[in-house]
Order: sequence, then structure tokens, then C-alpha cells
Amino acid sequence: MMLQNHILPIIAPDYLLPFESQAMRMFQNVNHLIIVIMVMASAHISRTAFADMPFMILQSTTSTQNSGLYDHLLPRFTEQSGIEVRVVAVGTGQALRNARNCDGDLLLVHSKPDEEDFVNAGYGAKRRNVMYNDFVVVGPNHDPAGINKADTVAEALQMIYAQQSKFATRGDDSGTHKAELRLWQSAGLSPDALHDQWYLDTGLGMGATLNFAVQANSYAISDRGTWIAFANKANHKILFESDPPLFNQYGVVTINAERCPHVKQVLAENFASWLVSPTGQKHIGAYRRNGVQLFFPNADR
Repeated sequence: MMLQNHILPIIAPDYLLPFESQAMRMFQNVNHLIIVIMVMASAHISRTAFADMPFMILQSTTSTQNSGLYDHLLPRFTEQSGIEVRVVAVGTGQALRNARNCDGDLLLVHSKPDEEDFVNAGYGAKRRNVMYNDFVVVGPNHDPAGINKADTVAEALQMIYAQQSKFATRGDDSGTHKAELRLWQSAGLSPDALHDQWYLDTGLGMGATLNFAVQANSYAISDRGTWIAFANKANHKILFESDPPLFNQYGVVTINAERCPHVKQVLAENFASWLVSPTGQKHIGAYRRNGVQLFFPNADR
């Protein structure tokens, strides 16, 4: 039996190496040690700087998070201000409830009547318009209810209702869910997930509800920004759009420090003011996905 040859690297001890090789090895070892020390020091400085950076909590709707807007905005604000913004992305209703419980320092949501109620009840200090886009009705390409022929969103919903075509609702008291319920009401309808088997309550955020709608081959209402950023469209597309009731306004609301003494009022006001400033508005308007503008600045300063 022949033995296979295995070539192993031979590492000579230093005392068998020429002086020049010993010197080279020492030089390489020292260089390696210096690099390790520099990397560790840099990491420590970065961690220390990050830990020492002032931060605030932003209670926000999932649509702005899902659209990727914060990945575009927040690094620019932090670079300019030295303030870190940590986002809690939930439905608008939950964000408002969290803020009523003093969980968070600022709100950015999209249900203007509820935002105004929040301020009028004394929980919010000030509400300002920031930006807008619109809602769209998406569904399977073959459009089983034929809503692409509708003249109004009310008519589109009536067609879905009449055909009992599957419709995915967020059902989570979010800004989008609240808007959807208002649209059904304006169409003279009130579908109920407990009784209408075609009306599917996901209880999920916008991105997850769109995933569900695609899998279930159903219609859904989405804000345009999330739909444009959504990567799993498969056989779904926008089937109805551009009706005035589909307008979608976003607002920023500072929290009343008299109700929530521990709110980081100065940091929150700093970010809110930046959002409605010419600089913040410019960055909002510049954000695009697939070459399409997702949000349109319209600040109340």
C-alpha cells in the first residue's frame, strides 16, 4: 500500500532562523500588536461616544419605518445635532396610547383627528404637519372585483363588498386601519371580521399585512410609501388610487411635560423643529425608492 504524501508547513523556531528573519518576525508581531491595540481603542471610543450620546424615543407609525424613511433621515439629524433617535414603530393608536402612558418623548403618526384629540386632552403640547402622501388599494392583478373600473374609492369598496372578494385589514387601530374604517363608513358599509369570512383581520403592521394579502390573494389598503418600498409584490399591484379621500397626512406631536415630567422635552423639540425646518423638509422630499418620491413635505412651522 502506498502512503499518500502530506505536505505540512514547517515553522522553524526563532533560534534556527537567520538574524534578518528573526528581526522581520519581531517587526511583524509588533505591527500586528499595534493594529490590535488601535482597533480595540477605536471600538472602545466608539462605544463610549455612543453610550454618552443623548437620545430620545420616537413613537411612530409602522408605515414610516417600513418605507425606509428613518434610515434616510435619522443619520442626517444625528450628524447635525448629536442626538440619537430611537424609534418604536407601532400602529398610530398604540403609539398614542404609549405616549399617554409617558412611554416616549415624541410622536410621528398619521391620524390627524386623534392627534388633535391627544393635544386637546392635555397629553400633547403641540401638533404640526410634517408631510403627506396617499393611500392606495392594492390587489391581485386579475382584480376579481373589478375595482380598476371604479370612479371613487367608495365605489371600489362597494364592489369588493358585493363580490365578497378577500380583503386584508390591519385591524390594529393604526392610522391606516382608522383611515380604512372611515372609507368603509363613507361607502355606507361596515364589514366585520367576526361574521364576514372574506374580511380578513391580520392584526399586523403594514408590511406584514401586505405580505399576508399577497399570500392570501386579497385586496388591502396601504399607504403609498410602504407599497413602493414593499419588495414582495408578486402578482399584486395598485388597482385604485388618486381619490381625495385617500389623502394621508402625517403630523409630529410633542408631549406635554406637565403630564409626563420625565419627557425629554428639549431633545424632542429639537427633532420636531428639525423635521419642519427647511433642512428637514428638504431631506424628506429628497427621499426616494426606485426613483419615486414617497413623502411630500408640507410643514406647519
